[in-house]
Amino acid sequence: MRAVVQKEFGGPEVLEVVEVAEPELLSGEVLVRVYAGSVNPVDVAVRAGYFPLLGQPPFSVGWDYSGVVAAVGPGARYRVGDEVFGMPFFPRAATGYAEYVATPSRQVARKPASLTHVEAAAVPLAALTAWQGLVDRAGIGSGDRVLVHRAAGGVGHFAVQIAKARGAYVIALASEPKHDFVRSLGADEVIDYRTTDYTEVLRDLDVVFDSNADGERALTVLKPGGVLVSIMEHVSPERAAQVAAAGRRFAGVSVEPDYAALEALAELIDAGQLRPHVSAVFPLEQVARAHEAVGSGQTVGKVVLTVGDRN
Repeated sequence: MRAVVQKEFGGPEVLEVVEVAEPELLSGEVLVRVYAGSVNPVDVAVRAGYFPLLGQPPFSVGWDYSGVVAAVGPGARYRVGDEVFGMPFFPRAATGYAEYVATPSRQVARKPASLTHVEAAAVPLAALTAWQGLVDRAGIGSGDRVLVHRAAGGVGHFAVQIAKARGAYVIALASEPKHDFVRSLGADEVIDYRTTDYTEVLRDLDVVFDSNADGERALTVLKPGGVLVSIMEHVSPERAAQVAAAGRRFAGVSVEPDYAALEALAELIDAGQLRPHVSAVFPLEQVARAHEAVGSGQTVGKVVLTVGDRN
């Protein structure tokens, strides 16, 4: 099968499409014929060696995919032909940029019926990050005032929609050219972080969803007992101690596979309350271009790779 591997750290040019052996199934696993996968900022960081998640190359990055079950191991949850999407193994190697992925069946869920494979592949890692931070850790609900950093990005655009679906009042940070897009997601207020210091205009928030390592400043806008959800400083005991000392709650989030949350996200999607935004699509052979796009930090929503002809 075709798969993307890298033999060294470096720029997008180190990514190669090569022929490798098809993975073998273990008990409880499914073999998924991948039709699409998405590229996340963590993929770019791992590829470049900035985030030593997978050790030394050679390895393959990529965790998101959508496809069809091609084979099942003993005890697996699905049948051949089922359409599924998922984020397997994170933070271990999932070899997601490939024609086939073998994964524990409880790390995938049925693909939302209303989405194409390209759209579904854009969901897992980013949407799970937002869900696990806002719902599982912060427990947001109706009437909560929530601030979302980088609201037009991969994780941010899901965070805005999930918060709205839970009944929250959402304030979003985004550059002015992206304001219309963020409002279309349901944001109640949008602040241009380039021209306005949010710490000067906001107070008494219930939750700050921080994807910008801005925890110290975020504390100034949280009310006592409010929650700082951090996806960048989740391993910082210093930040956790600072938040606790200020009488707020710290919720560090490192995303993990979660089929139950994927099923909840699929329900929101098929109910019309959540939608992935795909800003660019590249074939697997152009994986370097996809990484360049994500690495620019300017993309809106998600960038997707197509692996098969059924998308």
